[in-house]
Amino acid sequence: MSETSVNNDTSLSGNTIKTKPNLWQRYQPIVENGLWKNNQALVALLGLCPLLAVSNNAINGLGLGLATLVVLMISNGLVSTIRSYVSNEIRIPVYIAIIATAVTAIDLLMNAYFHTLHGILGIFIPLIVTNCAILGRAEAYASKNPVDKALVDGFFMGVGFLLVLVLLGALRELIGNGTLFDQAHLMFGEAARSWTIHFADDFQGVLLAVLPPGAFIGLGLLIALKNAIDAKRRKIQNAIEIPVAINPNKP
Repeated sequence: MSETSVNNDTSLSGNTIKTKPNLWQRYQPIVENGLWKNNQALVALLGLCPLLAVSNNAINGLGLGLATLVVLMISNGLVSTIRSYVSNEIRIPVYIAIIATAVTAIDLLMNAYFHTLHGILGIFIPLIVTNCAILGRAEAYASKNPVDKALVDGFFMGVGFLLVLVLLGALRELIGNGTLFDQAHLMFGEAARSWTIHFADDFQGVLLAVLPPGAFIGLGLLIALKNAIDAKRRKIQNAIEIPVAINPNKP
């Protein structure tokens, strides 16, 4: 079958005009899945152990979120690169070895450049190896897709997880201590000591918010908020589609 190229973006095949997807159309489903539809913390509910343990303030959440994001990108990229050379029988041990190597490198780098924050996060940095979200994306997506899509998937899955960590940490810090971005100097240097926001001088804080039960309550509220937004969007979408289905010619 003959095919005439029209330009870089479109081509004719018989009577059908085929348009190559642009960059956004190519990666849009991956972006939406990572940030919202399949968010690993709010929908898949994976990696909750470190998320609940270290999210007692925003900076701790940001530190662990960035470490998880980098590991996700490295593991997704390497798994996609070698997927044609690894047999099904040994794929899981190989994936775990890749993830463990990436986590070890991140752990050493954080210990070298963010030593105090590394001490605060403690065992939860090495425990990224056991984060089900990372092995899950390697097995479910990176092992079946090309490198570019695997990297984009790792990045946006990591960003989605990071945003939940920071949002939950900020919520708990605000209610528990009445501050926001406290200890920012642990990541951004001495100049960041002045970044701390105090919302009330005489605020005593709510201890429950910074304790483990506060983490469960906060995450539950975030999940409820996401579900409420999804329900509202579906209601609006249905209200638009029903009149069109009844009378498709009505303007």
